[in-house]
Amino acid sequence: MKRPAATDNTLRRIEAWRRDCPDITLRSTFIVGFPGETEERFEELLDFLRAAQLDRVGAFAYSPVEGAAANALPDPVPEELKQERLARFMEVQGGISAARLQAKIGRELRVLVDKVDAEGAIARSAADAPEIDGLVFVDTTDARPGEFIDVCITDASEHDLWAEPAG
Repeated sequence: MKRPAATDNTLRRIEAWRRDCPDITLRSTFIVGFPGETEERFEELLDFLRAAQLDRVGAFAYSPVEGAAANALPDPVPEELKQERLARFMEVQGGISAARLQAKIGRELRVLVDKVDAEGAIARSAADAPEIDGLVFVDTTDARPGEFIDVCITDASEHDLWAEPAG
């Protein structure tokens, strides 16, 4: 997989993007357990993850795909080790995600309402892809699906935000 892939340049780029656009949402997807991945290389990936502080991250364990050149690579990673690395990777990212969402507490965001029921509105911010990312639970029933509303973030978890209407 040629890790690290210009890690220093990538980190500098991320810093520049965040400097130019502080509210940018950065996302990526990673493969763990690619043939030949050593513990040292995996730790480099975790170090990159910690340094980059990406907002949204997906990961999966490598699995052979019919016709892929990687199938012929030496040193396949045992399935149990792939799953253990995937769990470690997601644990690190979970901490990053939780911290980045905690930093939003007290801020105002504009959200798109997806659903309203007796308990309140379920919405998402510009940072949230539908059916992939977390949700914003808004303490209001005075909203309609498809409507944008301004909210103040009151709480956060590893993936979701809680809010009340702004104003």
